[in-house]
Amino acid sequence: MRFIKKLLVTGGVAAALITGAVVAPATASASPFVGHWGPYFSADHKAEAEGKFVVDHEKKKVWYWEKFKKPIKKCWWEHGDKKCKVVGWKWEKKWTWKWEEYTKISVKGELTNHKWWGDKKYKCAWAVFKIEDLDGHTSFEKFKNCHKGGDWIGFTETNVNTIDVQVSRGNHFGPKGFFGPWSPVYAAA
Repeated sequence: MRFIKKLLVTGGVAAALITGAVVAPATASASPFVGHWGPYFSADHKAEAEGKFVVDHEKKKVWYWEKFKKPIKKCWWEHGDKKCKVVGWKWEKKWTWKWEEYTKISVKGELTNHKWWGDKKYKCAWAVFKIEDLDGHTSFEKFKNCHKGGDWIGFTETNVNTIDVQVSRGNHFGPKGFFGPWSPVYAAA
């Protein structure tokens, strides 16, 4: 009976160790960072944008052609032994992959239109995001809300240096006036 108790206790400890070993790597991973931005307003305070951003570090498999030099050999038999000599080199390539780390930033928020009536030129609320990547290239994301109340906005980018937003008023086709200042949403540390 004592032997069976020892076996059960030892088995329980081993199971706990195995379970802990399986669970530990999942809990050791870094959780994403969440930050908030806004509220930012248009110059006439009739448009408002605010929200949050999530920064997550991830890895992905990147496939590429790897080039390498391969020797060209000339071989012959001499007295029963095979002898070879390198007479040149040629380039060869093979399809291979590597792990590449990148930072993914998800920006989410709400664009609120406080004045959806009146002059057609300024009927909509606009939020224009200026995204600068790590290489210095700039791109833009534009969102509009021509209805009463708030509308959800969001986008995802990778390897970003800074993200700024400008809230303004406009029509269905683009921002036309009452431009607020460029305000920070995210900046890489």
